[in-house]
Amino acid sequence: MCSCEEPRWGWGHCAPGPILLLSLLLAAPLGLLGEETRQVTLEVIPDSMGLPQNLLHIRAVGTNSTLHYVWSSLGPPAVLLVATNTPHSDLSVNWSRLLSPEPDGALMVLPKDSIQFSSALVFTRLFEFDSTNTSDVAAEPPGKPYPPYSLAEFSWNNITDSLDPATLSATFRGHPNQDPTRAFANGSLTFRVQAFSRSGRPAQPPRLLHTMDTCQLEVALVGASPRGNRSLFGLELDQLLWGSLPSGFVQWRPVAFSQKQGGRESALPCQASPLHPTLAYPLPQSPIVRAFFGSHNNFCAFNLTFGASTGPGYWDQHYLSWSMLLGVGTPPVDALSPLVLGIMAVALGAPGFMLLAGGLFLLLGPKRYSEYQPIN
Repeated sequence: MCSCEEPRWGWGHCAPGPILLLSLLLAAPLGLLGEETRQVTLEVIPDSMGLPQNLLHIRAVGTNSTLHYVWSSLGPPAVLLVATNTPHSDLSVNWSRLLSPEPDGALMVLPKDSIQFSSALVFTRLFEFDSTNTSDVAAEPPGKPYPPYSLAEFSWNNITDSLDPATLSATFRGHPNQDPTRAFANGSLTFRVQAFSRSGRPAQPPRLLHTMDTCQLEVALVGASPRGNRSLFGLELDQLLWGSLPSGFVQWRPVAFSQKQGGRESALPCQASPLHPTLAYPLPQSPIVRAFFGSHNNFCAFNLTFGASTGPGYWDQHYLSWSMLLGVGTPPVDALSPLVLGIMAVALGAPGFMLLAGGLFLLLGPKRYSEYQPIN
């Protein structure tokens, strides 16, 4: 079992460029992933009891393996990652047990002995801070904290209405069940989940490089009324560390955006806290995590804070978005683009080329003789 004091998830830097790419990494079993082709499908698992429950299953089938991503808004929003060594593994859901107070065993990936790796990520709380009198960007917390919003106490839309097989995406849209200040009267918190049928990168920033092994999440806070004039927001993520050979990653660029179109003018810094154990306080129960892993869980937590007291912020347009990649295996590594390579070749190669050409000209070029004759 992994521990938070010596986690297998460590901080890493995976890409060059002005925006650093942060990753939580785990060692990968050899020969499990990285297949060239996968058949990727996305489906909502229907509730056999007829209730509008949100259980989204992404299945990426390769020649020798299958990746399962199971997203749910039962309790706090959460995702399971399961990798198997067969293209024939399936997800099994017992809805009556899943919705009961004791959901252990209600969600399984079969056959069980094909599972090579499994883990989970739970989004537990939405933070808000008043940064009016705070000048230190790296302060912890980054301002006066307001009472956090528990995401386990949000109500969510029926994702069947937002399911888009063409883009392999679906959106969870939620607001607090109890909202006495009506902060979310015209606002919502959304989790847009997207899988990919090929490698590439989106047109919109932060343009994270994705593969068929990965799943992207875009979190957006839209239209909610802040409780301060210059409120900063943050998320709490709980990571389940499980097994002796874990292989997974969470990857993002340390930037968020205060406008929907995204761009440098609306870019906000994203600060991440170190991993810390969650034994000091009770965690909101995630039914799908309990259903798959049972009641004995080993969690570590970290927080993300978006923005600073100066510059652009949520207060500009009441908008905030942040994206991350979730995956199993080796995380995609950004390479230098042909344009950058061309610029480097010109910038670094031109002086050397000129020196070489000049030397060759002096050695091999036509000989010139002086009009003056030497005197013997």
